[in-house]
Amino acid sequence: MRSVSWFLWFAAVGSPAFAQKPPELAYKVVRAWPELPPGWNFRETPGIAVDARQHVYVIHRGEHPIMEFDAAGKLVRAFGDTLFDRAHAVRIDPNGGLWAVDDGSHVVMRLDALGHVQMVLGRYRKPGNTAPPEHPGPRGLRDQDILLFNRPTDIAFGPNGDFYVTDGYGNSRVVKFAKDGRFLKTWGSKGAAKGQFDTPYSVAVDRQGRVYVADRENYRIQVFTPEGEFLHEWTHIGAPWGLYLTPEQVLYVADGYNNRVLKLNLEGQILGTLGEPGKLPGQFSYAHHLSVGTDGAIYTAEILNWRPQKFVPR
Repeated sequence: MRSVSWFLWFAAVGSPAFAQKPPELAYKVVRAWPELPPGWNFRETPGIAVDARQHVYVIHRGEHPIMEFDAAGKLVRAFGDTLFDRAHAVRIDPNGGLWAVDDGSHVVMRLDALGHVQMVLGRYRKPGNTAPPEHPGPRGLRDQDILLFNRPTDIAFGPNGDFYVTDGYGNSRVVKFAKDGRFLKTWGSKGAAKGQFDTPYSVAVDRQGRVYVADRENYRIQVFTPEGEFLHEWTHIGAPWGLYLTPEQVLYVADGYNNRVLKLNLEGQILGTLGEPGKLPGQFSYAHHLSVGTDGAIYTAEILNWRPQKFVPR
């Protein structure tokens, strides 16, 4: 992986976006964050999300798969045991709802404040590439007509309430839903052409409804209209694994293979970088997803280091 990453880095230096090396973001890691009870541990940590109260939700692939921490990093509660086969992402919707993506069981779930499942998309442990027909037959939807994911990876929410799921490892497509969970459309297929994907891994939506898709193995971010029409692509941002778009319309990217965080504007210009490869606090080993609090704190989730991290402005 390292040789590929360095090749991509040196190849990108000649591009206009790298005419000058982007500055390092003025952040420092918060050591010993968060606080876990004695004997508790994170395992592979794929996702992290922050709500309006600055409570942080960490999803990982071990016991107590969703842990909620307050603004100081104190454990509030843990839940979700037996709910996940292989958790992949956790998100907060604009109304404060909690969503979890489980690529192992091929479902996306919305949870209420008590951790109860309120909506399920996909079929549990049943992968596929089907989508409901536009006009169901006289007997309604049948089993073969129900939407099936194949290892979905992420979810994002549009300004009008519509939401988008990257579907993901198996199907290389984006699936669009209405805010009530009604299926609307899909787009994308396996490949490297514009509008195609090789592992669509994360997704974000801006105030205009434009959809940003982290096309992981094609080493690019693609941008689409709300209806899936291709607009442009950014190929100078390494390997995008996780995306987070702030209310100020700043896009943060977890560049997984290069073990760093990028800060971008919506023209694709790199405004700054954070982190380096390694095992120590402040370093990354497969930075997978990320989130940003209203106070500017950056939260990251790592696969190989089995941890979340918090960075605050210096």
